[in-house]
Amino acid sequence: MAELGLNEHHQNEVINYMRFARSKRGLRLKTVDSCFQDLKESRLVEETFTVDEVSEVLSGLQAVVHSEVESELINTAYTNVLLLRQLFSQAEKWYLKLQTDISELENRGLLEQVAEFEKAEFTSSNKKPIIDITKPKLVPINEVGTTELLNKEILRLQEENEKLKLRLKNIEIQATNALDEKSKLEQALQDLQLDQGNQKDFIKAQDLSDLQNTVAALKSEFQKTLNDKTENQKSLEENLATAKHDLLRVQEQLSMAEKELEKKFQQTAAYRNMKEILTKKNDQIKDLRKRLAKYESED
Repeated sequence: MAELGLNEHHQNEVINYMRFARSKRGLRLKTVDSCFQDLKESRLVEETFTVDEVSEVLSGLQAVVHSEVESELINTAYTNVLLLRQLFSQAEKWYLKLQTDISELENRGLLEQVAEFEKAEFTSSNKKPIIDITKPKLVPINEVGTTELLNKEILRLQEENEKLKLRLKNIEIQATNALDEKSKLEQALQDLQLDQGNQKDFIKAQDLSDLQNTVAALKSEFQKTLNDKTENQKSLEENLATAKHDLLRVQEQLSMAEKELEKKFQQTAAYRNMKEILTKKNDQIKDLRKRLAKYESED
């Protein structure tokens, strides 16, 4: 470890940067000296000057020096930013986060320590050989210890990341298959419900047709009975009794059919239509009863 508390490699990097900074500083000082020299040669040609002339000369010199110093300070700040960028980029390659303490930049003790280090490194009596600064870009240093552990951790995280990606892909495939299967089942259920609905409609229509045929046959039979009123009383009574029995049977069938239809067609348009038909047929039967009763009273 050297005076700055760094290892040999990092100390050499610091020396290279200080050499670069000294070179830039020397160039700027020469520029400032040339400003004064130009002023002497161009303006100080008279033996005496008025106050206004001296003030004008100093103002011009101030503007030139101010511009040169400002340019150097700006350039120095930008140069430091680029240096920090190199260090941070190298750290990010190893997934590290560096921190800086700005307050340490004004630590007088540390600044004096750097000044002494520079003086020891660059005085003519102790000047060390110039280290070649034409090096490639910063690359991570292959060291054991922390770096090796960091490399292993990065590899482990990368492997775990690949496993998670593979697992996610398998889950996505399973989810897609499940959605496809769900869609197929829903479609099959809809088809089954449609088939059941068609079958129910067919059964309802068939039952309605049978009931209409029964009512029509009954009506025809009563009409025939009324047309044959000239037959004898016994035949009429037998036919009447038979008609009554048939009427009771039909009424029972109608009642059963009405209950069955009420169960099958409840809250449907077909149910309401059938109920209206049954109501009309019941009214017709009541009318037939009245007419039969009238004929029986006449006989």
